Amino acid sequence: MPEGISEGKVSEWLEQHVPGLRGPIQFQLITGGHSNLTFKCEDVTGKAVVLRRPPLGHVLESAHDMSREYRIIHALRDTKVPVPEALGLCQDASVNGADFYVMNFVEGTVLNDAVSGLSIAGEHRPDLGQHVIDILCDLHDVDMDAVGLATLGRKEAYLARQLNRWNKQWQASKTHEIPQMEASSALLMERMPLQVGASIVHGDFRLGNMIVTNDRVQAILDWELCTLGDPLADLGYLLNNWLGADEVEGVDEGDQPPTAVGGYPSRDTLCELYSSRTGRDLSNINYYRAFQHWRLAAIGQGVYKRYLVGAMGDDHEMDLTRQKDGVARRAEAAMELLRTG
Repeated sequence: MPEGISEGKVSEWLEQHVPGLRGPIQFQLITGGHSNLTFKCEDVTGKAVVLRRPPLGHVLESAHDMSREYRIIHALRDTKVPVPEALGLCQDASVNGADFYVMNFVEGTVLNDAVSGLSIAGEHRPDLGQHVIDILCDLHDVDMDAVGLATLGRKEAYLARQLNRWNKQWQASKTHEIPQMEASSALLMERMPLQVGASIVHGDFRLGNMIVTNDRVQAILDWELCTLGDPLADLGYLLNNWLGADEVEGVDEGDQPPTAVGGYPSRDTLCELYSSRTGRDLSNINYYRAFQHWRLAAIGQGVYKRYLVGAMGDDHEMDLTRQKDGVARRAEAAMELLRTG
């Protein structure tokens, strides 16, 4: 039995709340780590659902709000944005020690890296890239009031709030000097563009958080960072994860994004498609890309410090040198984009 599942109680809850599910139920961990844990739950007939719960160990409850994730995918069910069907939310800690929610199991492949990226045939990659940007446009076009998500967060001053939040995170988790972090932070504050409009922002929009088959995205996953704010933050993040084969020389395949296998639309093409559909001005898009590199550096530094000081208990999976170097590379990438503008 995978850690994080109380087999008897969870099975009983699933049978009571998911129509047609019959025990005994087999549980399989799909994704773990220190983000939310995801399990495939399969009954005796082969019917499967997916269960999401917070990570184990030292976590902030507010950062892993299951009811919030459930609310988001449930609200998006009738929009053009493909999401799994939300089937149920359990907020009784006596069942599994923490809140969890259940959604339907979507068939397909999650493209986590260049190795899994090879599973998409070359002729499907251009259309898959087009579908990814179409979905991002659809998400940013959702009427947040109409779907009941207008109170998900503050709409205005997104960049200012994010910079304030992650500057505090950087200062709290700083263990050594990275001059590019302070320098890029100062430039991000100085050059902050005016936010034009507001939308639902996924917060982690990349192929690694999508289930795909051939040239279509079947479902967008991992809504834990979703909020309201500047839509161009999502586009900047996607572009940072949209590397071509000529940009990953010397990097192991397992660390390369799926687009590194080649055959996908270029970043320029993605921007043209997005701008054409939304009418948004992308002249400052390198600012948003720099911001996302800087933000991930601050997040990565927090992870590094937690492992460094032993706050993660007996979990020693982290390669500290690699994590530390990754923070520095992100900070330098942010500075490079700010230099070139």
